[in-house]
Amino acid sequence: MVSIASTFKALCLSFLFIVVASRPTIRPKVFNVRRYGSRPDGKTDNANAFTSVWKHACTRISGSSKIYVPKGTFYLGGVEFVGPCKNPIEFVIDGTLLAPANPRDIKQDTWINFRYINNLSISGSGTLDGQGKYSWPLNDCHKNTNCPKLAMTMGFAFVNNSRIKDITSLNSKMGHFNFFSVHRFNITGVTITAPGDSPNTDGIKMGSCSNIHISNTNIGTGDDCIAILSGTTNLDISNVKCGPGHGISVGSLGKNKDEKDVKHLTVRDTVFNGTSDGIRIKTWESSASKLVVSNFIYENIQMIDVGKPINIDQKYCPHPPCEHEKKGKSHVQIQDIKLKNIYGTSNNIVAVNLQCSKSFPCKNVELIDINLKHTGLEKGHSTAMCENVDGSVRGKNGSSTLSRLTQWSIEKITFWVIHDIFSYILLPNFCIYFMFYVLVYMIS
Repeated sequence: MVSIASTFKALCLSFLFIVVASRPTIRPKVFNVRRYGSRPDGKTDNANAFTSVWKHACTRISGSSKIYVPKGTFYLGGVEFVGPCKNPIEFVIDGTLLAPANPRDIKQDTWINFRYINNLSISGSGTLDGQGKYSWPLNDCHKNTNCPKLAMTMGFAFVNNSRIKDITSLNSKMGHFNFFSVHRFNITGVTITAPGDSPNTDGIKMGSCSNIHISNTNIGTGDDCIAILSGTTNLDISNVKCGPGHGISVGSLGKNKDEKDVKHLTVRDTVFNGTSDGIRIKTWESSASKLVVSNFIYENIQMIDVGKPINIDQKYCPHPPCEHEKKGKSHVQIQDIKLKNIYGTSNNIVAVNLQCSKSFPCKNVELIDINLKHTGLEKGHSTAMCENVDGSVRGKNGSSTLSRLTQWSIEKITFWVIHDIFSYILLPNFCIYFMFYVLVYMIS
């Protein structure tokens, strides 16, 4: 009986395997934009054709859809792709999408916008050409109230469980990629390019997002390589090359009411090359909201001729004069920040700048193995400037910033502000608000 039962069981398993293996693979239905009237001549506006393709792909019930843009140059006016869709959609771009040169020809704030979609995949060897060079001279809204509204290249709002891979974004009018209220999104292998003097061309900007992963991406812009705004949590960045640009910036924060906390950021194995800043946190001193910036890890990061490699600035003022010069201190609390194995070269003699709020001093800031050498025109070793910081420093002996602390056999230092005595203390090769060690250094 046992033998019969075993034989019967084996036959059932074999039959089940045959049934499963013989099931046909359901491939996505391909929607080629050429079949919907698109013309790759670089002149015909293909916005209506692309919208028609999206409508058919998004409403398809039986299985996933694949929108395909073949090689060629497709001129595209402003377009929105709106869900929810019935099934996952893959958007493959192998050609070039060309934006209008005149910024007034794009009526919305984003050239190509995706909204209310789950399970979206964008990939391909193609390019999004924003033709920004015609718009950059008009980017003067901070002083001209009649400035034209410039569009971001590609935006995602309320898009979840999605990804973008291998695409190139070139010369955006404003920022390249904008994310708002996006959750569980992967960005990998993307190339973002604009001249270093192109204004406000942020590479990746995100607010109110969570569980975002950015990896193996090259970004060179005229503004932040990555800008992290209010309400963003659980952001992982690795193997990113940034430069030119303004570094990876958190903020600016605190300017507007009802801003939300920014928490759990990890940046690893990243290179900053020729950027104005590297690691940057910026908050307005005259804050309209109270929020917390916490649980950040920066590790294994190389700086190559960076202006300000490590820069916490809680007196942010891009276009002076600013209101904070007359009132208030920043109400943004920065805490639990770890910086480990940050190395390379600094153009600025102040390689580490920690200018924290007097009302809400930075708490638990860890500096571990910081090795930044000054290569700028100004003579002298790299230095550090600290204000209103409570934290610790650990590192090997050497001539790098902060490392000389270990020569005094100090394993942990608390940075207490003493600008009742001095406005700030700036000493070669270390940064410490503890008067005894300041005196020892000066005597030696």
